[in-house]
Amino acid sequence: MSDEKVKDRSLKRGAGLLLPISSLPSPYGIGTLGDYAYRFVDFLVDAGQKYWQVLPVGPTSYGDSPYQSFSAFAGNPYFIDLDYLVEEGLLTKGQIKKFPWGDNKEYIDYATVYNSRFKVLRIAYENSNHKETGEYADFLKKNEYWLDDYSMYMAVKFYFDNQEWSKWDDDIKARTDEGMNKYREMLADDIDFWKFCQFKFFEQWDNLRTYANENGVEMIGDIPIYVAMDSADVWAHKDLFELDEDFKQVNVAGVPPDAFSEDGQLWGNPLYDWGRMEECDFEWWKQRMHSNSLLYDYIRIDHFIGVVNYYSIKAGSKSAKKGEWRMGPGKKLTDAIDSSIGDAKIIAEDLGIVSDAVKDLLKETGYPGMNIIEFAFGGGPDNSHLPHNYKPNSLVYGGTHDNETVVGYFGNQKKADLKYAYEYLGVTKKEEIPYAVLRAAYASVSAIAIFQVQDILEMGNEARMNTPSTVGDNWKWRMLKNSLTKKKAKELKRLAIFYARYEEEEEES
Repeated sequence: MSDEKVKDRSLKRGAGLLLPISSLPSPYGIGTLGDYAYRFVDFLVDAGQKYWQVLPVGPTSYGDSPYQSFSAFAGNPYFIDLDYLVEEGLLTKGQIKKFPWGDNKEYIDYATVYNSRFKVLRIAYENSNHKETGEYADFLKKNEYWLDDYSMYMAVKFYFDNQEWSKWDDDIKARTDEGMNKYREMLADDIDFWKFCQFKFFEQWDNLRTYANENGVEMIGDIPIYVAMDSADVWAHKDLFELDEDFKQVNVAGVPPDAFSEDGQLWGNPLYDWGRMEECDFEWWKQRMHSNSLLYDYIRIDHFIGVVNYYSIKAGSKSAKKGEWRMGPGKKLTDAIDSSIGDAKIIAEDLGIVSDAVKDLLKETGYPGMNIIEFAFGGGPDNSHLPHNYKPNSLVYGGTHDNETVVGYFGNQKKADLKYAYEYLGVTKKEEIPYAVLRAAYASVSAIAIFQVQDILEMGNEARMNTPSTVGDNWKWRMLKNSLTKKKAKELKRLAIFYARYEEEEEES
C-alpha cells in the first residue's frame, strides 16, 4: 500500500463534552435533533470544544437503554424533531399539543413519550409525499442492507403487540418465504411508515452533523459490541449468533464478578458465532461499521476487549458467576472494520480485564484507549488512570455514563480515602475536586479530554445517567434550558487554550 493511501487516524488534541441526544432540552419529553441540538453545537464552539460525544442513537427497547436496541443500524424515532416536521408542513402545532409529553423537564417519561410519539409521526407520514422524491429513492438504495428487515421487523412487532420475535407465529419467526410474503403484503403501509421514520431521522442527523463539522466540531458516536436478542439483526441473521435449532440462545454475554459486582454482570445478549462470521467475511460487521461511519467522525466500540476475549455464560443462568473466557476474532475483525469505515476513526473502550492480547491488538491497530479519572486514586502511583501514566494516543474522561457523577463519586468517599487525591490534585476540600479533576484531565498528555455535561455543571448523582445492573431509573436525565452559560463557556475555553486543546488562531481559519 502506498503512503498516499494510508489513512490518517491520529487524534487531534482537543476537548469535548458527552451529552446524549436524549438529554437535550425540548418541548416533547425527550431531546431531539432540533434547535437545541444546534444551540449545543454553538456552545461547544464558544467553549473551545472540538468534540461532541453521544450515546448510541438506535431505537430503544424494554428498559430504554441505548445499549439494547431494536437495530444496530437504525436511528431512534424519538429523536426526530417535531418542530421541523411542522416547518415542512407535515404537522401542525395543534396536532402535537393534543398529546402529552411528560411533566418533568429534568427527566424523561419514556412511557408517555412512547404512547404519543408514534401517533404523531404517523400523522406526519400520512401527510408526506416523500415517496415521490429522489432523496427518498437514494435513501432506500443507500440503506438497502438493513432497512427492509428493520422496517418489517418493527411492523410485525407492533402487529404482535410488541412481543419479542421469538414469540411470533412460526412462519414469520422463521422467515419462511410464505411467511415473509404474507406479512409484507398485509403490513405494507406499516412497513413504509417505519421507513419514513428512518428517512426523517437520517435527514435531520445529516443536517446536524454537517452543521457541527462546518463549525469545527466532530461527532463521537458509541456502539455496543453486542446487539439485543430482540432485534431486527438477530431475527434477520440468526445464523450469525449462538442460537439452537429452535432459535433459543445457547450462551449469553456478560462479565465475571469484580470489585464492583460480586455476581458479575449478566447482560443476556446473544453471542456471535464468530466462526460463521468469518466464513461470511465479517460482512454484517462491515455493513454495521460502514453505516456508523456515515453518522460519526469517531466510533467508540463499547467493551472492546470482547473483540479479543469474551465471557460466555450458559443461557438461563441466574448470575454471571459461572462462565468461561473464549477467544474472539481479534485482528481479523479489526481489519474488516478498518476496511469499511472510510476516514472515520475508532476509539476502543478498553476498560475491565485488559489482557496482554488486548494491549497487543491496540498497539497493532493504533486504536486509542480510555482513561477514567474517577478510577485513578486507588492502588498507588502506578494506577494507569492517574494522569502521569497516560499515553498521548488516548482519551481521558472524568467518568462515563455508567459511573457516578464526579461530584457524586468524590462526595461519597471518606476523607481518609481521598488523602492521595487531595495531594495529587492540590486541593484541601471535596468542593474543590470537580474543577481540579477537569484541570488535571486538560493538562494531561491524552489527546482528547471528554467530560459529561453533568460534570462540568458539577451536578450530583441525581443527574447520573446509568447504574449498571439496575432497571427503572436509568437513561432519564435531561439538561434544563439555559444550564450552559456564557460564563461556563468562557471558563472551558480558557482551560482549553491554556492546555493546548484549542488554538485561538483556529477562529480565523
